[in-house]
Amino acid sequence: MAVDEDAEQEVAPQNKKSPTEDEKRRKKIVPGSLMKALIRPGGGDSRPSDGDQVMYHCTIQTLDGVVVESTRSENGGRDTPIRHVLGKSKMILGLLGGIPTMLKGEVEMFKMKPQVHYGEHDCPVSVVSEFPKDDELHFEIEMIDFFKAKVVSDDLGAVKKVINEGQGWESPRDPYEVKAWISAKIGDGKLILLHMEGEPYFFTFGKSEVPKGLEMGIGTMARGEKAVAYVTSQYLTQSPLIPVELVHFIQVRDMLGDGRLIKRRIHDRKGEFPMDCPLHDSLLHVRYNGMLLNEERRVFYDTRVDNNDQPLEFSSGEGLVPEGFEMCVRLMLPGEITIVTCPPDYANDKFLRSANVLEGAHVQWEIELLGFEIPKDWTGLNFKSIMDDEVEKKARKQFKGLFDKKPGEIAVAGAEDEEDIDTGENHNNFDKEDSDANNSEESHEAAADERQRGVLPLLAQ
Repeated sequence: MAVDEDAEQEVAPQNKKSPTEDEKRRKKIVPGSLMKALIRPGGGDSRPSDGDQVMYHCTIQTLDGVVVESTRSENGGRDTPIRHVLGKSKMILGLLGGIPTMLKGEVEMFKMKPQVHYGEHDCPVSVVSEFPKDDELHFEIEMIDFFKAKVVSDDLGAVKKVINEGQGWESPRDPYEVKAWISAKIGDGKLILLHMEGEPYFFTFGKSEVPKGLEMGIGTMARGEKAVAYVTSQYLTQSPLIPVELVHFIQVRDMLGDGRLIKRRIHDRKGEFPMDCPLHDSLLHVRYNGMLLNEERRVFYDTRVDNNDQPLEFSSGEGLVPEGFEMCVRLMLPGEITIVTCPPDYANDKFLRSANVLEGAHVQWEIELLGFEIPKDWTGLNFKSIMDDEVEKKARKQFKGLFDKKPGEIAVAGAEDEEDIDTGENHNNFDKEDSDANNSEESHEAAADERQRGVLPLLAQ
């Protein structure tokens, strides 16, 4: 018996999910307070559930047949269906219990006692003082449509229905440039905007060039996605339906947040942003040209012309290129081409500058990221494997570096490289003074200066 008691005590109590406010309210529906009669059957076998947006017409009558309120034009309404998101919108208790039982296209007559409509204690939906909330009422409901909804705004003023999924997960935001096919209808089906032929509609995100609700909806879309945005009056006009197909968007980034350093993608790329970007320190391979943003708009360097079409290779995180240049390249993907407009303090004013790039010059770079190599993970490798890899990498780097040497310098460079390798092989014979000197602050600074002189005549010519 004691064993059984111990076993009972060892059984952990199961965690029960707390009921939602709507579930608590539904328990107040007692037999006879909510009754329904079928007027017209619906189609299919699916019914709305939490997270669905439901669209329905509603006519409220007294038991004597007097119409109190209606969405239909013949009864004084606007013919605009009501929209609610189950589990999120404020609804009267009778509809909270009745609507989830309906099929699409179905028409039902709900008979409700006061405690399940606007006469409910603490009812979340208010009505005018003249409304007969203490009377038993009939609610005729026609279920127009329901579907899983993407809530765009917290107040449910903008909701989206996805028709065709897009590609990737990146969505446009300030100050992206967007191309989209757009049409708009008000709740009764009247067309108020059509832009579905010719060139897609073009606008800059965040500049109020399209209605707020439309921009909010597009801000949740992926490239190629087709969707319908449902927007209420505060975001556009009374409950318009806006079918939108996001054809394309151009990533434009304000890197500093003040409009001075702008990265604008002009050619799409491989991979997903930002997972496939060289966010961490890497060996980068780029082609680029640099232009002064003055009246002449003179190109001061182009790797295709001035470097025999050879790419620039540099390691990020080592200060080998101007800060603005590296900041933008870190947010590029292989194959991407981007235009960067850069202020002087992030271009050449704080960096090695040649005579044809004056102090205070704003520059524009067109950069193509050919690829990048991330640092090797040394975990599990022995010292010999690490050194062999480093020697191979050094030899490859020396070979790559020959393109920017004059013909007469190649033999000398090769001899210097051999001497460096021989010296490296005898690194165990270094005395303590040499080791201390190599690790001094002055030697590190000198090495950094040497790397800048080696790489950025390319960026500053």
